[in-house]
Amino acid sequence: MTTNEKIILITGASSGIGQATALRLAGDGHHVVIGARRTDRLDDLAARIKEGGGTADVHRLDVTDREDVAAFADTAAKQHGRIDVIVNNAGVMPLSRLDSLLVEQWDRMIDVNVRGLLYGIAAALPHFQRQGSGHFVTVASVGAHEVVPTGAVYCATKHAAWAITEGLRQELDPSIRVTTVSPGVVESELADTITEPGAQEAMRTYRADTIPPSAIADAIAYAVGRPPEVDVNELIIRPARQR
Repeated sequence: MTTNEKIILITGASSGIGQATALRLAGDGHHVVIGARRTDRLDDLAARIKEGGGTADVHRLDVTDREDVAAFADTAAKQHGRIDVIVNNAGVMPLSRLDSLLVEQWDRMIDVNVRGLLYGIAAALPHFQRQGSGHFVTVASVGAHEVVPTGAVYCATKHAAWAITEGLRQELDPSIRVTTVSPGVVESELADTITEPGAQEAMRTYRADTIPPSAIADAIAYAVGRPPEVDVNELIIRPARQR
């Protein structure tokens, strides 16, 4: 390790913002520990990182399984002696109207977007407290700050993510930094999980203007790269045309 290299855990790293963040942070000289359920994609991502001169560990990870998330952090700490950052990025977005009663999809959003975040916090926090340093990064959404039709449950989960992360920031010793990153419309696979026809049509219009996931990765890299005495608490990044 160089003096500036950090051990960085990233959940939901198999695509979109997670993948872009892994590439960016590895390119900055950090060692990334990438987790997701689709290990074939993680293997491809790790190969890209290594071809670019970076380093990465691959872990199959289901953020809805508390023991799985704990093992994700514990294994990294054991292998590398510490963990410096966890980017809680995993999320799902099957939008629908409430009267469609897609309750299983509501449950899935709560499990991944809220419980998955809490499990990530629970897994990393003991390591950070023992070290006397660390950095939590939560990938929330502009949905944390607004509610739109078909987005009631999704926006609720992202507001919860914002509230949990802000509460964490206030409770922790200043030696542990906390950042919430709220993306606007980003090129990703999130919309592919929408099954309700009305929500699918609305999303096609809503996603007319997007930014690449690398724009969010740049924001995360900025927050991670600040000196220890600088805590970047919240960033909202969206297309210039998004209102």
